[in-house]
Amino acid sequence: MLNRRKFIQTVAAGTAAAFIPKTLTSCGDDVRKLENIGYITGMIRNELRDGDWQEVFAATAGMGYTEIETGNYLGDSAQSFLGYLSSLGMKVVAGGATFSENMDEVNRSLDRLNALELEYAVLYWPWFGGAPLSLDDCKTSADLLNRIGEVCRSRGLTLCWHNHDLEFHATEEGVVPFDYLMENTDEQLVKCELDIYWTRKGGADPVETLRKYRGRYPLLHIKDMAPGEEETFACPGSGIIDFGTVLAEAVDQDIRHYFVEKDNVVDGLACLASAATYLKSLRF
Repeated sequence: MLNRRKFIQTVAAGTAAAFIPKTLTSCGDDVRKLENIGYITGMIRNELRDGDWQEVFAATAGMGYTEIETGNYLGDSAQSFLGYLSSLGMKVVAGGATFSENMDEVNRSLDRLNALELEYAVLYWPWFGGAPLSLDDCKTSADLLNRIGEVCRSRGLTLCWHNHDLEFHATEEGVVPFDYLMENTDEQLVKCELDIYWTRKGGADPVETLRKYRGRYPLLHIKDMAPGEEETFACPGSGIIDFGTVLAEAVDQDIRHYFVEKDNVVDGLACLASAATYLKSLRF
């Protein structure tokens, strides 16, 4: 069995140099396939902790990944980090920001994102509490998202908020928090990074959710659901979500950024390798 370092070196020697970074390409007869795929760096947390970070990123580039989602850099500086990624044909597209009423704290988090020259700032938890959500929670979050969205725009960034399942559970007042946030934020200032797994987990149809707020989703989290009552996480392509249908709708909407994710993953490189093979095999 290959050890982790040998596996990284083997994959890194693959097809990175030949990979052409496009969102999609025609395969003839109007059939399309994804070419531009990314991942969130939480996927390789264990590998980055235990190994050489440059080898780890080279391995993922060899799988065909061209984009990453991260709010931090590795190495000596943001510029050297970006330079290394560029040499692999990769770039940083999105990263996490701070959800706070204190705009100084927000701006400090945006300093990191500007240093990484990325386009999208993501709020992974746009709430001050947990489930169940109330109408007051929705009002507070929508107002603050608009404020942070304005700050992001002033700094050349586009704000996205990331959903979980709780946004699809109605409040006592009968309000669906997902709909409230989408309908009470400025569509020019506030976008959504739709997480396909959490949308399904919340009882919503990912395709219908994409259609309902067309134009509001520049980023997607490609996360799968394992079969069974527990509905746990799965590597994309190994679960029950029909990503062919989801991605066909996303491509029709000209969504350009797709980030593979699996929460609590142990062997991130193996999951990324299988997900890349699966996603590149899909045809729309």
